[in-house]
Amino acid sequence: MNVKSAISKEIFAPHDERMLGAVQVKRRTKKKIPFLATGGQGEYLTYICLSVTNKKPAQASITKVKQFEGSTSFVRRTQWMLEQLRQVNGIDPNRDSPEFDLLFENAFDQWVANTASEKCTFFQVLHNTCQRYLTDKKPEFINCQSKLMGGNSILHSAADSVTSAVQKASQALNERGERLGRAEEKTEELKNSAQQFAETAHKVRFWQDKT
Repeated sequence: MNVKSAISKEIFAPHDERMLGAVQVKRRTKKKIPFLATGGQGEYLTYICLSVTNKKPAQASITKVKQFEGSTSFVRRTQWMLEQLRQVNGIDPNRDSPEFDLLFENAFDQWVANTASEKCTFFQVLHNTCQRYLTDKKPEFINCQSKLMGGNSILHSAADSVTSAVQKASQALNERGERLGRAEEKTEELKNSAQQFAETAHKVRFWQDKT
């Protein structure tokens, strides 16, 4: 079982939540934390996780999870509701970079992801989740490369492609229907002409027989 699956199973599943994404991070600026605040447990790994409740109406949240050195278990730390997220800063829109900032109503954190690729994947999931679960007060995404929000673009592109295909198919059917309609009209005209010709021929023969 990989780390993210283990976090999902240990931290979120017991609370009837689904983990949508996670990124391993380190602080860009060290916080001065008293020794007792960490329980004297030494070094640790930090993960920023995005989850949603299975119970309706679904509520999404961002949770800071830690794994202390020498331990195989994970510890849930700070948690924010997605509505509390105010700004997502990608730091540099011109290059791949692992740095990013998250601004909440009551907190501000500066992070460095394990890799730029992990940050990209997390941003795509985060952006899509905001679009799906927040009706208003959506966070501002700044200094982000377009691909960091590409998941949403991909969805819109797919939707546009399907819509376009449906429209083309509908147009083709309409055109085919028009052609069939014109063919039916032509057939009816030919049928009427043939009937009139037959009636005229019958009358001509009738008069010829009488004479």
